[in-house]
Amino acid sequence: MSAAAQVLTGLEGMTADLAGATPQEIIARAYADHGQGLALVSSFGTESAVLLHMAAQIDPALPVLFLNTGKLFGETLRYRDTLVAALGLTNVRTLKPEAAPLAAEDADGMLFSRDYDRCCFLRKVEPLAAGLAGYTGWINGRKGHHGSGRAALPVAEADGDRIKFTPLARWTAEDVAAYFDAHSLPRHPLEEDGYPSVGCYTCTSRVAAGGDIRSGRWAGTGKTECGIHTVLSSVTPTPSQTRSPVTVQD
Repeated sequence: MSAAAQVLTGLEGMTADLAGATPQEIIARAYADHGQGLALVSSFGTESAVLLHMAAQIDPALPVLFLNTGKLFGETLRYRDTLVAALGLTNVRTLKPEAAPLAAEDADGMLFSRDYDRCCFLRKVEPLAAGLAGYTGWINGRKGHHGSGRAALPVAEADGDRIKFTPLARWTAEDVAAYFDAHSLPRHPLEEDGYPSVGCYTCTSRVAAGGDIRSGRWAGTGKTECGIHTVLSSVTPTPSQTRSPVTVQD
């Protein structure tokens, strides 16, 4: 049996085991099964502190993969540094897009204005595919209350030859807010300025009070996902990309 097949063999039973599990129990199970073969992928966005705090209680050295697309708000980079220090995270790895594809397709830095999907692919999907090489499981921060295709998320699913865990799949916005308050977690500085969900500054807009949390992402385009949750598993990194991600501060 291949390594990939072995990883996926127990998925159905594990999903049943986790049917009524808390987010902390889901993370603990993922860590017990995968150890340092598990990575948490975080945008250090407006709700990221919750999952990062939970993971830090289990192992502050759990690999945390952070995608720096080169188009992030400065506030997000500073917020990352704030959370790393506050939570005692010791293994945050910054992933960046390859220089050669950007030079070929986005030399002027304006690809987002011509082709949102291709820009996301070069700046997010490909770097994450490379960064996840060697891991057997990964944790993501999607939540059912974000609506659209996220309303019925499984807590564990196959993602190519890995297991993808979604500990907060069943959490509501109220659950998230209560956790922030209970643990006195710092908030993203852009949240109170009308950005309930934060991505690249080129493709993130303010949202009117009471608006859908993700309506400011690629507003008016019909696009709702960057691709790391829809096409990632079909991407095979080139040999030059399958390197160990480097821990850096931007």
